[in-house]
Amino acid sequence: MKIISIRSYSKKLALKKPYTIAYNTYSDVELVFTEIELENGITGIGSASPSEDVVGESPAQTLVNLQTEFVQKLVGRDIRHFRQIVYETKKHFHHLPGTQAAIDLALHDAFGKYLGIPVVDFYGRKIKSLPTSVTIGIKPVAETLQDAAEFAQMGFRVLKVKTGLNVSEDIERIAKLHERYQNKFTIRVDANQGYTIEALQQFIAGTRSYGIELIEQPLPVESESALLALPADERSIIAGDESIKDPSAALEFSAPPQPFGIYNIKLMKCGGLLGALEIADIAAHAGIELFWGCNDESILSIAAALHVAYACPNTRYLDLDGSLDLAEDLVTGGFRLEEGHMIIGTQPGLGIHKI
Repeated sequence: MKIISIRSYSKKLALKKPYTIAYNTYSDVELVFTEIELENGITGIGSASPSEDVVGESPAQTLVNLQTEFVQKLVGRDIRHFRQIVYETKKHFHHLPGTQAAIDLALHDAFGKYLGIPVVDFYGRKIKSLPTSVTIGIKPVAETLQDAAEFAQMGFRVLKVKTGLNVSEDIERIAKLHERYQNKFTIRVDANQGYTIEALQQFIAGTRSYGIELIEQPLPVESESALLALPADERSIIAGDESIKDPSAALEFSAPPQPFGIYNIKLMKCGGLLGALEIADIAAHAGIELFWGCNDESILSIAAALHVAYACPNTRYLDLDGSLDLAEDLVTGGFRLEEGHMIIGTQPGLGIHKI
């Protein structure tokens, strides 16, 4: 079944409300979409939302890449050879994971629709549902507690709290959340590279009794060896995020002594589902658990991450709330939320529909 057309476009979408992390504040996001049409009328859709701060690729660059002659020459190829097409795309657009992801997702969606099954079932569904965390940015205690109250009313039971600007204030926010919601929420933390090893040790000591589930990327990239100063039980709850950009990084940090007990996989870092599966396999052999994350993204790419996450037996954590931040989207479907749990339906491909 041949590809007959490929088109790409971008759209800037507002967020419901701005949020702050350790190194930036965001109020909107630019997303890039790719549509791959087959000769039987099936259309597969992919999207990309690369973080330039993390991977060095902007959405504007992604769109330019997707409109090149290389991409247009994919017209006429057989969708049944989608893995070969992804391989060639990764080779051509080396170190450009947003470009890779848009094509990878669109091919997966088209191929799943061609087979008539969800993508997760093509790879083998290992997990039926998990709760996703929802994110509270860096803000004062009162606003943190207000956001938590809103999320509780919406049925969510896992919070990810952004930290990394002031460790004493971070400890206070976690203490107040625990005091008010200790029986309602599991709490995770994401420092976004904002700590030194000394600040991290202070944070761990100051929150030890609050049951923090995991701490995501506390130290800057290239400071991973400093984590070895922590005892093994503390390293086991440290999740590598910006440090785990691709399979090569996953392999590097899998050798003992491991700085991370958890790998955060984002499709926008590793270039799509096939890159994610490579990291997942490395982690599985190293006894490392998986934590699936995202940027501010369309329902489309969140659904794609969910499909591959549920195909991996070492998946333990989800942080796939990126589409919930958007004030609008260009697609619908993909998954449903039930009391904070993310559930994939039985629709073919990635299960999404254009609005």
